[in-house]
Amino acid sequence: MISPVERARRPPALRRCWLFLPGAERAQLLAAPAAGADVLIQELEDFTPPERRPEARAMAPEIYAAWRSAGVLAGVRVNPLETEGRVDLAAVMRGRPDIVLMSKVAERRQVVALAEAVLSEEYANGIPSGSTELVPNIESARGLIQAFAIATASPRVTAVLGSTEDMAADLGAPRTRGAQELAYVRQRLHVECVAAGVVSVDCPYTFADVEGCAADARLARAMGYGAKSAVNPAHVAAINAAMTPSAEEIRRARAMIAAFEAARVKGIDRVDVDGLIVEIPTYMSARRLVARAEALGVVLR
Repeated sequence: MISPVERARRPPALRRCWLFLPGAERAQLLAAPAAGADVLIQELEDFTPPERRPEARAMAPEIYAAWRSAGVLAGVRVNPLETEGRVDLAAVMRGRPDIVLMSKVAERRQVVALAEAVLSEEYANGIPSGSTELVPNIESARGLIQAFAIATASPRVTAVLGSTEDMAADLGAPRTRGAQELAYVRQRLHVECVAAGVVSVDCPYTFADVEGCAADARLARAMGYGAKSAVNPAHVAAINAAMTPSAEEIRRARAMIAAFEAARVKGIDRVDVDGLIVEIPTYMSARRLVARAEALGVVLR
């Protein structure tokens, strides 16, 4: 399996679970690497009451150093620059976060401004310029229809993350465990991110049950997502499992690859594998699945 140090170097496409954590809860933040998420996020917006934000900002360098030493990517979600975001950045960039997320992004110009603010803080803190990744959070209908522009606003943007509660509230839709009210939002966000060439990170499952989270994560995977956020450490294992190719998926993919390549040697352009007609697109998808499994360290026994 992948070592902690190797996990810290995973490219964006291999970061399966992004875990949000209360920004001022030191014990919970320090214990978070044990949850198994690929990215840990100190949340300075809704998860941190305004009166505790100075406390949260002050502990950022210690927290990020602990996370990196455990082999986990260190992220922070700041408030919009129009509110407390610049104050957040001035403090937390001393801890050299790997990723800066920002809430309530609805326009391209917000990402451009965030990139400029982060660059200024990189210079001020001796951080290599351009090394801090940006991940805008889209939480409204207005943001959704601007998703492609947001995702391409800066070369620093490596992923875009969707919203559950804020998006449902903006749509005026009651929340349900099946999340049918967010089906179009989730599908469109993924399509926009694919078109933009960045990773789409699915919205968190905000009910407590692990079984529901597992089902929701499998649905996200069926939509094409390879990553999902979480607000509950108990959900991380279910998300990782859904976003990691299973042994059965790997065996089926390998069978498709072998059958198609054998058919091509014989001059045949397609082949039937268990009722599925395997052509070039299916063959390439199977190759990508096997490559993802190998990159994640999955070993078939």
